[in-house]
Amino acid sequence: MQLGALNTRCRVERKSVTIEQVYGTEVVTWELLAVIWCGVQDDLPSRSEAVKQGLAISINRARVRTRYRNDIDSSMRLVINRPSPLTYQIIAGPATLGDKDGIEFMVERVSS
Repeated sequence: MQLGALNTRCRVERKSVTIEQVYGTEVVTWELLAVIWCGVQDDLPSRSEAVKQGLAISINRARVRTRYRNDIDSSMRLVINRPSPLTYQIIAGPATLGDKDGIEFMVERVSS
């Protein structure tokens, strides 16, 4: 199985939740899991814009392929280093490609 060009540097981050001492509320931080090379292919444009509570929302999706790893899941996020870093939530996958040649998953970035 051919993975294609893995020419984009990405950070895979996982959520870390702690409890705040005074009020007992959750504090969410993101910690680095790995820095990987991946291939990013943007989804074709679609009608993924909407107005919610008076705010214009745009959703950008992309397909990401990388070498096989078994420690990435949909609770994580990806910071893709394009001209400027963009943060994407993993929304589907990962799916194994070939005989553990690589993995593919879908990511989504919501902007207003």
